[in-house]
Parts: sequence; structure tokens; C-alpha cells
Amino acid sequence: MEAVSELRKVVDAYAILTDEKKILEQMDLFTPDTRFTIYIDDHLISDIKGLEQLQQEFMTHVNEVKRYFTINGQHQVTVHGDTAEGIVFSQMKVIREEHGVDILSDYSIQYHDLYVHQNGKWLIKERKEYMIMVEARPLQA
Repeated sequence: MEAVSELRKVVDAYAILTDEKKILEQMDLFTPDTRFTIYIDDHLISDIKGLEQLQQEFMTHVNEVKRYFTINGQHQVTVHGDTAEGIVFSQMKVIREEHGVDILSDYSIQYHDLYVHQNGKWLIKERKEYMIMVEARPLQA
């Protein structure tokens, strides 16, 4: 049961560090050989391999975003010794400016994760992000 609690802390830390735009600290949650894929409507739109590429991608994205707000919901985990599998349900709101107008994008996401326990802590080895619903609209003041 302790592993489940520790894994929840990892996925919540990921969300908090995203909201705070702390990409370097966020990289500490992943293995060096991590893989991060993103799907929309079951179509692969991004396949990132390795921590260096992940950091570059996240830094590029964070520079395009004015603000993030993330809420994690259910987290279902199965632990197998020093590995685990999990699904996280998450709601993310993102504000970007386009042509002088703030645009609010609302993402309903499922993360399918593979975790490993290394050097005394749990890390994300593989994360598959499935964007279930995406909505974008001008932000009303």
C-alpha cells in the first residue's frame, strides 16, 4: 500500500510542477530512458524518447503557455515489486495568447503509466497521454 501512496505523490508532483512551470524539477520524476507519447483520437501525435528530448519538448511548450491549471482525479495502480502500472485521469486547462486574445484550452486526459522503483524512489518510465476531449475557446474576462 505504501507504493500506491508514493506513486500518487509522483503523479500529483507532475501536475503541480507543470502548473508551476518547473520543468527541470519535473524531469526528476522520469527515468533517463523515459518514453512519452501523446495520442488524440487514438492517433499518435508525439513520440518523445529520452529525458533530454522530453525536457526540450516541455521547455518549448511551457514558453508558449501563459498559465496551466491541472486537477488529477482517479489513479488506479497495480504494483509488481519494483515496477507498477497505472492510469491517471486528469483535467488540464491551458491559457495561450493567439493574435492578442487569450485562448483557454480544456483537456480531459488519461495517462497510462509504467513506473519503476530505482535508487529508493518511484519514477515514470513510460507515459502514454490520451487526450479524450479537447475544447478551445476565447477566455472571457
